Amino acid sequence: MALFLASELMFFSGWFATYYDLRGHDAVWPPADVHLDTAESTVATLFLLISSFFVWRAVKSIRKEQWATARGWLGAAILCGAIFLLIGVHGWLHNGFGVDTHAYGSIFYALTGFDALHVVAGLIALCYVVGGVNRSAFVGADAAGAEAIGYYWHFVVAIWVLGIWPTIYFVR
Repeated sequence: MALFLASELMFFSGWFATYYDLRGHDAVWPPADVHLDTAESTVATLFLLISSFFVWRAVKSIRKEQWATARGWLGAAILCGAIFLLIGVHGWLHNGFGVDTHAYGSIFYALTGFDALHVVAGLIALCYVVGGVNRSAFVGADAAGAEAIGYYWHFVVAIWVLGIWPTIYFVR
């Protein structure tokens, strides 16, 4: 999992390098037609942060073989992750610019789109963990699988919270 996450970090690093390179070449960044809803993105970010806490609690519960508690935490995490995605899609539908409008639009949708794909993958993985908890599949050494999925989820959250969100919504 560590090697996979390192490769994912390199993947996103390339996108950040592209963003800052494009930003360095334009006198006005973002373009004048870009009006992002920072409050909406902040609410979405809070849901994503809370989901990370819920995943952490779920993994702790799995390690203690507290199956019902783990399912509850996982369900809450999945709900928060889905709300994050819905808020993001709402933003995409109301941005007023597209991927083909200008370089900013291209990099904006690339960064947020790839993050959204990672969130979707994480939600699918969390659903898999819920299924495993229902069958009590995560016992003893097998709990490492739930931990690995938890690491992936925390990584996706960190990429958004520490990288994409501040870059897009606060770096002008």
